[in-house]
Amino acid sequence: MRHRGSCHCGAVKFEVDLEESIEVEDCNCSICNKTGFLHVILPLSKFSLDKYGAFSEHPDLSCYQFNTGVAKHYFCKRCGIKPFYIPRSNPDGIDVNLRCLDTWPETVNIVKFDGQNWEDNAARLAHKSQ
Repeated sequence: MRHRGSCHCGAVKFEVDLEESIEVEDCNCSICNKTGFLHVILPLSKFSLDKYGAFSEHPDLSCYQFNTGVAKHYFCKRCGIKPFYIPRSNPDGIDVNLRCLDTWPETVNIVKFDGQNWEDNAARLAHKSQ
């Protein structure tokens, strides 16, 4: 099922293909805990950025990287919301914030993820971008 999403102001719009029942992670790492990000990790092929082929071409997106620099956190330059990012755990995929979707799948199972101990737990997520 196709779901539309956006940042708060609507400058960054996207679509994702999701099953009717999904599992999402509620991570307790420092950045996710402070932003309330609920993780929907997908293959990049199930994501499309409206009007723009590449993140770097979108005039309203800014990228934030820290620590290892692998993860690419994309924020709207206008409203500051991070609707999606390229995760360190799945650099071949995309991680969408469930809270930025206009509609949710019928069934959403939210599971806790211990991101404070990321190195010990990240391998559990690797299959999600396949």
